[in-house]
Amino acid sequence: MFTVFLVDDDATVIKALSRLVRGRGYNAESYTSSQTFLAEHDAAVPGCAVLDVSMPDLDGLQLQQALNAEGAARPVIFLTGNGDIPMTVRAMRAGAIDFLTKPVGAQELIAAIERAKEMDAQARQVRMELAAVKARIATLTPREREVLSHVVSGRLNKQIAYDLGTVEKTIKFHRSSIMTKLGVRMVADLVRLAEKAGISR
Repeated sequence: MFTVFLVDDDATVIKALSRLVRGRGYNAESYTSSQTFLAEHDAAVPGCAVLDVSMPDLDGLQLQQALNAEGAARPVIFLTGNGDIPMTVRAMRAGAIDFLTKPVGAQELIAAIERAKEMDAQARQVRMELAAVKARIATLTPREREVLSHVVSGRLNKQIAYDLGTVEKTIKFHRSSIMTKLGVRMVADLVRLAEKAGISR
């Protein structure tokens, strides 16, 4: 279930936001401390974070940076009582969905959460596909992995055989095994799959 993580040091704001979010059918988890949120945060749970910009200990922008540093790529919506342009630019560059001014309108916040939900779903789909590709590549033997890097570089079988000190027939065998294990039939598909996994030409 999609969860909206609310982080604001003002308990009154948290209560109002939580009521609003739950009233629209979302699951909500509330925190009045950035540190508590970071300590309890589970990146595997689908959702977005609604962060107050001005908080003690870690402010909203620092909290966003901490999430990014942990690899917890979660969509972030900022709330501020006195946002300025440079702050907004910094937040957006770091991947924020929106930067809303308090008191935030219900429709405005829900629209931002809807965008965040869509982005989170897309990002999770991409990560799942990448994990599946990497899992398939992990089934290759070290030699097949070596041949794969040559194939995606556009080298011919006889060139690869010469580079690896073997015969062309062996390279053909390895290529066939690679294609079978990775579930592709064309070299173009093999190249696309390898690039997805970060194996460049």
